[in-house]
Amino acid sequence: MITVKHEYINGIPLLEVVLTEKMNETLPTVVFYHGWTNFKESSLVHGYEIAKKGFRVLIPEAYLHGERSKGAPVNERSLEFWDVVQHNIVEFPSLIEQYVKAGLTDQSRVGVAGLSMGGVTTSAILTQYSWVKTAVVLMGSPSPIPFSKWLLTSKWQQGVEIDFEAEQFAPAIESLKTISLNLQPEKIDGKFVHFWHDKDDDLVPYQPTFDFYKKIKDRDYGKHVSFTTTEGYGHHVPYLISVETAEYFNNHL
Repeated sequence: MITVKHEYINGIPLLEVVLTEKMNETLPTVVFYHGWTNFKESSLVHGYEIAKKGFRVLIPEAYLHGERSKGAPVNERSLEFWDVVQHNIVEFPSLIEQYVKAGLTDQSRVGVAGLSMGGVTTSAILTQYSWVKTAVVLMGSPSPIPFSKWLLTSKWQQGVEIDFEAEQFAPAIESLKTISLNLQPEKIDGKFVHFWHDKDDDLVPYQPTFDFYKKIKDRDYGKHVSFTTTEGYGHHVPYLISVETAEYFNNHL
């Protein structure tokens, strides 16, 4: 049986998903991040499959989403996309710390995963925390700056024209360099990292992520990186990929 608990860690609402019989044990732990305009409950199928393998899964509510909504709906606040990602990055270690202190998380076996914005978050977290052992990026970009340029001219922007090359965006572009996995791919050395992306994705482009994988897969630091390509699912994670994600953590965390 799987237990789903609603918790607040440092004021951050999250769902904890775990096998009932292992609820009070020290377990390898995966933090799973949901996508833009989604909410923590929307990622329960992924949490459920991972938890079935004996992991503790934490699914946080992203800033401005779900219980943390503020003001205008998040789908009208696309310019705050990176602010949401930055909150995820900063909050990540505090979540793990609380579960380690409680004796519920094995600090040597910590993984991270996410879809869409959560996949972008996952790639960024790999640049910041060397103690993360395993990661799965589902239709997320490891290249924040090129992705931002694309984002501001895509359907995400709802018809608003923005000049990304304008001087006002220079500080924001500079700040993205520190979380750009494509600019520091050696940060994945010693980690197991898996990417999944569908060729028909029209919200997060497939090709740049696949190009990144091709560039690093034969390097020494990229020897534990893998990639699954599908077609026909668009910007939607099929159940078979949820199962594959769980199996990847089972094998490598």
